[in-house]
Amino acid sequence: MALFASLSERLNHIFSKLTKRGKLTELEIRSAMREVRIALLEADVNLKVAKKFIAEVSEKAVGQQVLQSLNPAQQVIKIVNEELIALMGSGNAKLEIASRLPTVIMMCGLQGAGKTTMCAKLAVQLKKQGKKPLLVAGDIYRPAAIDQLKVVGGKAGAEVFERGTQSPVKTAREAVDYARKMGYDTVVIDTAGRLHIDEKLMLELENITKEVEVTEILLTVDAMTGQDAVNVAETFNSRLNVTGVILTKLDGDTRGGACLSIKAVTGKPIKFIGVGEKITDLEPFYPDRMASRILGMGDVLSLIERAQEVVSEKQAKELEKKMRENSFTLSDYLAQFEALKKMGGASALMSMLPGAGKFKLSEKDIDERKIERIRAIILSMTQKERDNPQIINSSRKRRIALGSGTTVQDVNQLLKQFDQTKELMKRMKGGKGKMRFPF
Repeated sequence: MALFASLSERLNHIFSKLTKRGKLTELEIRSAMREVRIALLEADVNLKVAKKFIAEVSEKAVGQQVLQSLNPAQQVIKIVNEELIALMGSGNAKLEIASRLPTVIMMCGLQGAGKTTMCAKLAVQLKKQGKKPLLVAGDIYRPAAIDQLKVVGGKAGAEVFERGTQSPVKTAREAVDYARKMGYDTVVIDTAGRLHIDEKLMLELENITKEVEVTEILLTVDAMTGQDAVNVAETFNSRLNVTGVILTKLDGDTRGGACLSIKAVTGKPIKFIGVGEKITDLEPFYPDRMASRILGMGDVLSLIERAQEVVSEKQAKELEKKMRENSFTLSDYLAQFEALKKMGGASALMSMLPGAGKFKLSEKDIDERKIERIRAIILSMTQKERDNPQIINSSRKRRIALGSGTTVQDVNQLLKQFDQTKELMKRMKGGKGKMRFPF
């Protein structure tokens, strides 16, 4: 299931009943708000946060301006959207930059939240911004933590500074000195986590902040733990005064209670969200976009940003040219599926489209394995066959099926699908519509 799937479905059901009624009474709005409150609590939203949210929405929704408007249901949805944005933060909270470089980011959190991997994901984000990050191995207690940071740091293309099992406080100080000397503008310190919050952990973190000038204290919490994530955030913040939160495993969280509660409980913004296991699966957090997704309005801006990261302007123009000239080949077709995969796959993109929740698509409807099958079939073809699929006769089909671990029927289905795509492109020829992905 997609992010916030259960909450989105409940809210859409509640609001669809309102839109069918036309004019609304105060009683009908308050009844709907009670249902929204239950939906929020079932999504594991903090009780105080849910009560305050409903009180504020209700106060605005039962005003004369709403009750007497031509479309009161839409006005109520607009108010809910605005309050959701306010609940999660007024806007995207960017990372602070130190007045005297390097900027020092201390990562903290409980063991198992994905903190070490998050250091590398953050390094990828920083490099996209043109920065030169240095990762620091400050977890000397968990077995293989330093080796893990080296592995994920290597994937991110970031250097890892480590001093074995010496004091993490001393390592942090030496790392900052090294960064200044070697021209690194950002230092990301991976600190030790524990299975639970304890005094020793907190003292070590406090000592690091005393030893080096920390610009950002980012708390990594597991979104799937719901209210526990909020409690962890509240405890860490009371001792360390964290500057921001990174929510991990948000792709597996269908409820969303932590996402909706953390800012309201701690007063600290969510700065990034982890949306997958790949090193690139980290996104800046935008409250307005998240509110839009919760209400089933999609997240087109994030979708566009993902597409721009994967498909360059030059590639897009080349593709448009091939479409106009009807010279689109199976190699180009494969490239589009590869781009789809890099963007998170069909199911991830569908969740960003407005109204996608209404279709109630299951994993069977969006079968990522079908895409893998198509990929295997095309890769089993020769370059000549990809450029000229019309030469693929029965014997070639059998060879391709054998090489891709599929059937001749699968090969026929792909060729038919490709012909249909080319036919669609031919119809679009000369029209104003632009098509970047042929599916």
